[in-house]
Amino acid sequence: MSSKRAGIKRRRQHSAELKARVALEAIQERRTTNEIAAEYGVHPTQVSAWKRQAVENLSVFFDGDVRVDGNALKRQESELFEQIGRLKMELEWLKKKYGALRSISGGS
Repeated sequence: MSSKRAGIKRRRQHSAELKARVALEAIQERRTTNEIAAEYGVHPTQVSAWKRQAVENLSVFFDGDVRVDGNALKRQESELFEQIGRLKMELEWLKKKYGALRSISGGS
């Protein structure tokens, strides 16, 4: 069976940048929703949904709790890589011990 079926459309993925641009134009209300949708090749309902989402979440940008600390992210990344290293070493040790036990007991 083919991976492409007749009559089935794949959903398009839109970038966050495009969504923001469309939502901003819709918020400005200089043109109609249909005009914006036609320019960007999206459905008017999608334009309205992105506008609504932008307006509902706009206050998040002015909230002081949303700051991202680059140093904290780097520390967390470093800690996670260290944990991955420890887990890999532990896995290799367990594989060796398991192999040794199997050879001693004569198991298959």
